[in-house]
Amino acid sequence: MQWLRRILDRWHPLFQKGGQYEKYFVVYEMIDGFLFTPSTVTRSAPHVRDGADLKRVMMYVFVAVTPCIAMAMYNTGHQANLAMAQLGLQAIDGWRGAILGGLGIGYDASSIVACLWHGFLYFFPLYVVTLLAGGLWEVLFAAVRNHEVNEGFLVTSILFVLTLPPDIPLWQVAIGISFGVVLGKEVFGGTGKNFLNPALTGRAFLFFAFPAEMSGDTVWTAVDGFSGATALGVGAIGGLAAMQSAGFTWLDSFLGNVQGSMGETSAMACLLGAVFLVYTRVASWRIMVGVALGMIGTTLLFNMAGSDSNPMVSVPWYWHLVLGGSAFGMVFMATDPVSASMTTVGRWIFGLLIGSMTIMIRVANPAFPEGMMLAILFANIFAPLIDYTVIQANVRKRVLRNI
Repeated sequence: MQWLRRILDRWHPLFQKGGQYEKYFVVYEMIDGFLFTPSTVTRSAPHVRDGADLKRVMMYVFVAVTPCIAMAMYNTGHQANLAMAQLGLQAIDGWRGAILGGLGIGYDASSIVACLWHGFLYFFPLYVVTLLAGGLWEVLFAAVRNHEVNEGFLVTSILFVLTLPPDIPLWQVAIGISFGVVLGKEVFGGTGKNFLNPALTGRAFLFFAFPAEMSGDTVWTAVDGFSGATALGVGAIGGLAAMQSAGFTWLDSFLGNVQGSMGETSAMACLLGAVFLVYTRVASWRIMVGVALGMIGTTLLFNMAGSDSNPMVSVPWYWHLVLGGSAFGMVFMATDPVSASMTTVGRWIFGLLIGSMTIMIRVANPAFPEGMMLAILFANIFAPLIDYTVIQANVRKRVLRNI
């Protein structure tokens, strides 16, 4: 990378004020700031922590989500290859089929290489479109405000892609990330000033704007003509017995070998990311534990209450923790340092609220079997109020202590 550093240093005067290409200074700073550590570090909320600057924090999150990226590509290809075997298909049409055929990879569901390549050919276009569409808005707002383009969008972009089904139309991906970046972050002032998670904001917009492409039985496997429901979709109809009859096991749900959004199926991959984030102190373990406790406690209450008409009431807590986007939302979405609570007690309350809301939505709302996404967005709205209440309670305690 030293040669690139020398090239950027040589061209730098041409982009500065009075230089020949002054109008492209923001683009130059974006490239330089992304590839190399900036000369200035973050010194104010929400990301300041010890000597870590914004770049390092964002890169830690990107490293933590790497297992989910690998699992997203593998499971997407694995589910597609399994579906092709069931349908008796020998190959697929289009450019993906041409690449797989040209490389002689094939469609063997038992081959890790074949599954990774097949999944990569679905994951890569989604991520490129997300980077181009979202990055365009980031650069535009940075140019208008004369701000640097920071690394926060890299995390937003990868988290957004991992929440999508593999065969979503690319134009919807562009619209979704545009909505998340513009209306979820930039209209409030940019990084550090948004009160909603931008990735989840874009995902929620797609869910309500294009429900046919974001839910149902035909969107989770990237093979035309194949229908396969998620475990939560099956559970909403027949409960745990229906999930087990359909072939879903707890171990498969933990490992991620099930239908679902690309990066959300593997609780194991999310757990690896959680260990790294907690070790580096980038994410709050209190929020993660709070979400888990909220889910467990609410599930136990429903289990004790029982129901003859709602089969989801009887699903055990250890199943809820590995189904759908529970682990992914708990580790990567709920712990967003901008939109989550900041106080110590507030983080516990914030996590408990998300966990409880997730189970209530899953069990009490048969029309929406997931729940984690809406629960986090709901808690984001109340995070400032939670912190304010905690701080005021501490102030009152100190006043009474000194009377």
